[in-house]
Amino acid sequence: MLMIKAIVRPEKTSKVLKALFEAGYIAVTKMPVVGRGKQRGIKIGDVTYDELPKEMLLMVVKDEDKDFAVTTIMEAARTEPKGAFGDGKIFISPVDESYTISRGSKEL
Repeated sequence: MLMIKAIVRPEKTSKVLKALFEAGYIAVTKMPVVGRGKQRGIKIGDVTYDELPKEMLLMVVKDEDKDFAVTTIMEAARTEPKGAFGDGKIFISPVDESYTISRGSKEL
């Protein structure tokens, strides 16, 4: 299993969640986050905004579903036509174990 952490623009979150749902990925955790990427925020005049609002989406997928899930997120989160700085980032991590609390069972 793999954990996908996608950090996307807040205005793209609904589109990404809809695309994931339509692709069969219904289990997603969403949380608001702030941060900056390589561009170090946005400078407007003398003011630098280095804590930009984003949304982080967390989901666990089977190893063989990784490429499809990542492509689904990228296509929905990218600004048109070719994307832009600040569109987000996707991180993939292994998940060694998973448990369902209500049933007290280990997921396979």
